Amino acid sequence: MASKAPLVHHSQIEDQIEAMHQIGYAYIPQALTPEQVSELKYQMDHLEGMPESFDRDCAAQPGVFLEKHINNAFNRDRSFFDCLDIKGVIEIAEGVHGSDCHVIGMTAWVTGPGRPDQTLHTDWKPVSLPDDITADPRVRIPIFITTAHFYLNDMYEALGPTKFVPGTHVKQNRPEPSEELSILCRAGDAVIFRSEVWHRGTANTSNENRYLLQVHYAQRMITQKFPPYLNKFQFEPHVLDWATDRQRRLLGDHRKGAYD
Repeated sequence: MASKAPLVHHSQIEDQIEAMHQIGYAYIPQALTPEQVSELKYQMDHLEGMPESFDRDCAAQPGVFLEKHINNAFNRDRSFFDCLDIKGVIEIAEGVHGSDCHVIGMTAWVTGPGRPDQTLHTDWKPVSLPDDITADPRVRIPIFITTAHFYLNDMYEALGPTKFVPGTHVKQNRPEPSEELSILCRAGDAVIFRSEVWHRGTANTSNENRYLLQVHYAQRMITQKFPPYLNKFQFEPHVLDWATDRQRRLLGDHRKGAYD
């Protein structure tokens, strides 16, 4: 039987940040309102993929599961754009990456019944050190990239929850499957995790679609990934009209710095 990951919300932002260093992720309950959840799901249902943006948009058919994975979602509708800096999440991102951090991507992801298991993986492990080194309390690896998962369903095992292995961001070797824990949260909850944590998506054996919004944050020195590349991506004009100063920075409007 699958085990449930501990989801502890710390009221102090400093403790949320410490969780990122200790177990590799932090939990934010009710990050989105029910109205936001409903609108995001509606918009995801109606989005169409753009191949030049590396989107995946595959309708369900015999032998093929529905999958929609839309990049640059902030550029597609205001409901996505407003998720750039959700309260409770953005403070963690800025706390671990610095006040000049930015968003490197945002993906709207729908997976239908029949989606298979992913393999256990890390998104990116920029620093690999022996376990005896990372066990030293004097050693703290910087957090270069994080991903915020905004769950738009009440999660249960058959729907294909994300599985994490807490604390493995400092481990060299692939964890055992027996160590995996399921993220079973409610619609509107968010989990933000660092790129080195071992995790995977699991099979959707239910009769409903799973909806997930991913917002990827990083230190300023990490490049933004807004395809298509070579000057082909353009912000929709109204997107920049919507943006606050913080949101403009998250989209890449930085002050002059090193290498500029």
